[in-house]
Amino acid sequence: MIHIRKIDTQDVEQLQQIAKQTFIETFAHSNSEADMQHYLSTQFSIAQLKNELNNPDMAFYFAEIAQHIVGYLKLNMKEAQTEPLSPHAVELQRIYILNQWHGQGVGQQLFDFAIQFAKEKQADYLWLGVWEHNHKALRFYQKNGLIPFDRHIFQLGNDAQTDIMMKLTL
Repeated sequence: MIHIRKIDTQDVEQLQQIAKQTFIETFAHSNSEADMQHYLSTQFSIAQLKNELNNPDMAFYFAEIAQHIVGYLKLNMKEAQTEPLSPHAVELQRIYILNQWHGQGVGQQLFDFAIQFAKEKQADYLWLGVWEHNHKALRFYQKNGLIPFDRHIFQLGNDAQTDIMMKLTL
């Protein structure tokens, strides 16, 4: 049974731990150690995460199984979106699951939760950016009905990477 719960600043250390671990599991094999360390230290610092947790236009949620955190997601609204697309859109900025829990429906439940969240916010669409070389994630999003509509640059340390921007009209 997967339980999804909203994260607040009391959870910041657990958020930092899972954010770093899942990012490393997902991308360390494809990126330099220096670029990874720079990103981890800036984007997942306690101060940065607290700032984001305190932003009313950002929302974080843990996925838990038997009270163990197995994944998380981050949703951005209005001006908190990484691209100024529309105040009537919700960005799914992060959705990460620990590798050992892949293939067990956790990602799908988090994704479905994100869609419901966006509908409750009366968003016109849900969008995200996914690295062009993350073929597993691209297949997942395509299977769930998202379509490519643009590209943007995701800066990982010194490496400017191309993300495919995808959206799902609600």
